[in-house]
Amino acid sequence: VQLVESGGGLVQAGGSLELSCEATGNIIQINVMSWYRQAPGRQRELVAAHTRVGTTNYSDSVKGRFTISRDSAKNMVFLEMNSLKPEDTAVYYCVATGLTLEPRNFVPDQFWGQGTQVTVSP
Repeated sequence: VQLVESGGGLVQAGGSLELSCEATGNIIQINVMSWYRQAPGRQRELVAAHTRVGTTNYSDSVKGRFTISRDSAKNMVFLEMNSLKPEDTAVYYCVATGLTLEPRNFVPDQFWGQGTQVTVSP
């Protein structure tokens, strides 16, 4: 199983970016797809999560500004980020949790992407 993020970059405060992530491998189904982030000197934190049945949750710091969406048929997850602030600067990681792999094996573990850098300038 491999997760690959894309879409990071440099943007001015108030701007927008959209991150994408694709999970590949012998995947039948993914229970939860999430975005985490880690800023320098800070702990890694959950930004947003999307369950297989459509439930979403967000950290308080991004509510109303970020939107997570998912294409389960393609094992993809997206994070639309609007009204970006310098404090959103971090490496953003895509995470897949609870995978059903071919032929029909459930793996409860988390799988992480390599991360993509988002930098918001003042």
